[in-house]
Amino acid sequence: MRIKSIEQVKNLANKNVLVRVDFNVPVKNGKVLDNYKIKKSLATIKFLVEKRAKVILVSHLGRPEGVDKKLSLKPVAAELGKFLQKNVKLFDVLDLKKTKTQIDKLFPSTVVMLENIRFVKGEPENSEKLAKELAGLAEIFVMDGFAVAHRHAASVTGIAKHLPAYAGLLLEEEIEGLNRSLQSPKKPFVVMLGGVKMETKIPVLKNLLKKANYILVGGGILSTYLWAKGYKVGGSLIDKNFKKEILRYCSKRKVILPVDVIVGTKDGKLARATEIKKLNLKNKELAVYDIGPRTIKLFSRYIKKANTLVWNGAMGYFEQHPYEYGTYSVARLLAARAKGRAFGITGGGETMEVLKKLHLIGDIDMASTGGGSMLEYLSGKKLPGIEVLKR
Repeated sequence: MRIKSIEQVKNLANKNVLVRVDFNVPVKNGKVLDNYKIKKSLATIKFLVEKRAKVILVSHLGRPEGVDKKLSLKPVAAELGKFLQKNVKLFDVLDLKKTKTQIDKLFPSTVVMLENIRFVKGEPENSEKLAKELAGLAEIFVMDGFAVAHRHAASVTGIAKHLPAYAGLLLEEEIEGLNRSLQSPKKPFVVMLGGVKMETKIPVLKNLLKKANYILVGGGILSTYLWAKGYKVGGSLIDKNFKKEILRYCSKRKVILPVDVIVGTKDGKLARATEIKKLNLKNKELAVYDIGPRTIKLFSRYIKKANTLVWNGAMGYFEQHPYEYGTYSVARLLAARAKGRAFGITGGGETMEVLKKLHLIGDIDMASTGGGSMLEYLSGKKLPGIEVLKR
């Protein structure tokens, strides 16, 4: 089943269009520190402006319980205004009747934003009452926040029950990119999987084993596997709840395991390369913090031959020198191979942080705005925020 696109709507002029975006961005001292998600939503917003719609943006910021001025979307509205070169007013979200009156008076091509939707009780619980009130502000609903598509919330799935609902341009881009890797990947299809949250990575590992040619693993997946195999891993981050699963999936021939690792103390001292077969960390002050140089060389052979690449999760504790080399190397290898020779997709908080730090986002075909939603999509789950848009 295909999703309905906002591009299919013939007449948007003077229509009130409610757009669920994800502007949950880092803000400090009233300034947006990372505007990547805002920039990615511009295509949809500008499309609606050009069609002379009245655009009402809905987003959350943080996880407030009630009104919290520190989590106001005012700085975000100001940042968006810079890109649109127009003033983006922030409307009251606690008095939607008053806001409806204000919206009805707007001129076509105006862009406004509701204050943090999580200031309202009932948003994360998918309140039917709140969904109806939000739907009452508009004639059309556009879902463009891929990063929240895995949530059941009043402003995500709730509104779609009460208004004609369509996908925005960003949401379409994300879905098409992920489908390209899941449904018709050009072979060889290579996945790089790291990070520490086993509950999100195990389902991805399970699903992609059916589709990928090779899966290169690092991070907590590796540490947990080594522990499960009986290695002494010291104070390494492991998840004992997934012992059976990690042994089952990481023993597959498609899974390419590191041949050496970097061990040391958390502060970066005593760092040294150790072969996996010689790993024996009895001291809890020592842990596995990165993949080693021989492993980077091994992984590079697979990445350089790939025609489809997916990367999610750091290979190690990259925040602390000298444990960044494994993750940085994977990022650079991916960027060098993507955009032309191979189709490359990345996503997730840590992964995006690294790409931004190394100024490599522009070299990736699709850097997803979603972390949890990307992982759920890759694991084969149906995302509620997308399901409500299907014909």
